[in-house]
Amino acid sequence: MNDKPSVPDVTVVVGAYEAMPYLIRCLESVESQTLGADRIEIVAVDDGSTDGTGEYLDEFAARSKVPTRVIHQANSGGPSGPRNVGLRLARGRFVFFLDADDFFGDEALERLVAMADRAGTDVVLGRLKGVGRKVGMSMFARTEERVDVYSSRVIFALSAQKLFRRELLSRLGLEFDETLPTGEDALFTMEAYLQGNGVSVVADYDCYHLVARDDGKHATRRGSYPPRFAAITALTELIVRLEPAGPKRDQLLVRPFTVGLLQQFGPALLKETEEVRRHKLELAAPVIRHWSKGVADRIKVGERLVLACVAAGRLDVLADVLEFVRTKQVPRVVAAGRRGRLFLAYPHFENRQSGIPRSTYAVTVPDWSGSVRVPPPNTLPSLVRRTVRRARRSLRKLRVDRRPPTAGRA
Repeated sequence: MNDKPSVPDVTVVVGAYEAMPYLIRCLESVESQTLGADRIEIVAVDDGSTDGTGEYLDEFAARSKVPTRVIHQANSGGPSGPRNVGLRLARGRFVFFLDADDFFGDEALERLVAMADRAGTDVVLGRLKGVGRKVGMSMFARTEERVDVYSSRVIFALSAQKLFRRELLSRLGLEFDETLPTGEDALFTMEAYLQGNGVSVVADYDCYHLVARDDGKHATRRGSYPPRFAAITALTELIVRLEPAGPKRDQLLVRPFTVGLLQQFGPALLKETEEVRRHKLELAAPVIRHWSKGVADRIKVGERLVLACVAAGRLDVLADVLEFVRTKQVPRVVAAGRRGRLFLAYPHFENRQSGIPRSTYAVTVPDWSGSVRVPPPNTLPSLVRRTVRRARRSLRKLRVDRRPPTAGRA
């Protein structure tokens, strides 16, 4: 008789701090998984809660059919510590980090494990559904066994709520950075994307429900701006370390520039003091040194212009741009040159004293600016040529219509 316990398919790691009553539905959703209780284990870490979270975890572990191990520890100050504790104790072939506020769809783990086994990939994203909050959905357009992280939208889904193959995490010694109070999950997930054996997407089922807490106690909503700059810098440095210079790195760098740095220099900056603005400019320096034409050309004009102002250190020009955006003004579309290259005339367009290159205003990707839709750049030359040809035909016709009658004609 073999008394050796079988290895579960999935270890569900639940870090919990002041999680009541959300924790009840969270754990019930693990019990209701169609994958089966015998193929799952839970490692739950009570991170110094005082609201009954720890007691409920002990009670659940005593009665649940899902093998559950509970760890009680002093408060660590963030989600990284509990997740790392759970990861070190995990025995499953796969690991899923389930936040204590959230819950699974009943078929989630069965579908995610089946996808990972079928595709042989190391990371699987399951479709998200917001409960009282909005969630990004562009990466869930369709179910795919293997996606290219450079051309797909998965780099804009860097939260930790995914299925990870534990062998990959063990091989890399990958853990959450406990020195980062925010953005630690983006760092963890991006490294798994880049170092693992591919990424899959399950888009035909609501696998994971992200819940907005009534009390507003979400870690991502807390904290001042310096920790956010630290997270953006860490993600940028990870990409630069793992991806050689070239188009692929440029594509990956779009993520920290547009979902990270851009938010720190949005219209709210107009209400901040000059001291804060200067401080943000200093904190942006380690990231902005990786700003290049290869990155810029992959970003829409309005966003690119903000980042170009930061790169040039021109807070005065940036203020004009932000005021233009805040008041919902629409830039003129300007065609220039023989091929009719299109530009969006945001503030300081053609102003050589601004220090912002004219190329910053050029349309290089499909762009929306207020009510003006600018088509993809590869269609611009033919579009402009067709417009010019139509104008010339109309002009010729007008000249013919205005020609005086010839001699002898009645």
